[in-house]
This record gives sequence, C-alpha cells and structure tokens, in this order.
Amino acid sequence: MSLLFVLVLWVHLFSAIVLIGGSFFIWLVVWPASYKIAAGEADRTKLVGVIAKRFAYFTHGAVAALVLSGVYLAGPYLEAPALLFSTPWGEVLLAKVVLVASAVSLMYANNIYHGRKIMRLAAEGRLDDVKRVRRLTHIASYVTLGLLLAITVLGAVLVGS
Repeated sequence: MSLLFVLVLWVHLFSAIVLIGGSFFIWLVVWPASYKIAAGEADRTKLVGVIAKRFAYFTHGAVAALVLSGVYLAGPYLEAPALLFSTPWGEVLLAKVVLVASAVSLMYANNIYHGRKIMRLAAEGRLDDVKRVRRLTHIASYVTLGLLLAITVLGAVLVGS
C-alpha cells in the first residue's frame, strides 16, 4: 500500500466516523436530551434545529470527503468496470455504491424538505403539525441510519479483503 492510499483511507474512515457517529449522537443523545432541556415544543424544535444546522456543515464535508476518497479507493474497479460484476469484492463495492447513493439521497431530501418545514411550522406556532412531520422525518432518519450501518459493514468487508 502506498502512503497516498493509506492517507486517503484514513480520510475516508475519519469522515465515516464523523458522519455516522455524529448522526447517532444526534438521534441517541441530543434528541432525547432536548425533552429535558427545552421548556416547550417550540423551544425544543429551535434547539434541535440550531444543533442540526451546525452539524450539517460537518455532514456536508464528510459526505464530500467520503465520495471523493471512495472514488479514489475504488480506482482499480473503475479502471476495469467488469470487475464490479465478475468478482465478489466488486459486487460488494457495487452494493455499497447503491446504498451510498440511497442514503445520501434520503438524508438530504429528508433534511432539506422536512427540516425546513419543521422550522417553519414551529415558527408559525403549528406544533401539532410539527409533531406529525417529525414522525415522518424520524422514519426517514432511522432508515438512513440503517443504510449507513449497512454501508459500514460492507466497507469492513472490503477493507478485510
């Protein structure tokens, strides 16, 4: 392995830690704690919204780094695309690419659409509507977390090869 490969692999792994670890932190720590910190639904929504917006900067950077470093690390398969369909590791990589595209699409669609909608509804004082939309965003977020876990498992399979 070249030094460049090792550095790119480190960037890839660190970015995955930031994205996946941060996402689990938001859902397992920040979200439940917001019920104890904020006085009411409007304050809680604002608190989580501010934290999520700050975390989004790290998410954008992590997703960009993951995609760019992933393309570099997949270089041998991109030079010979037939490997994606003719080798077990190529099939794992192809599955990982499909899951990455699905997770990133769902994550951004959910955060952009529902996140803005929740903040708007909260500002308008429509807290029952906030709760309804929040249920939908939770489902999408849990599906995204599941996809991220599956991607991590497939990544471990590839690194172990």
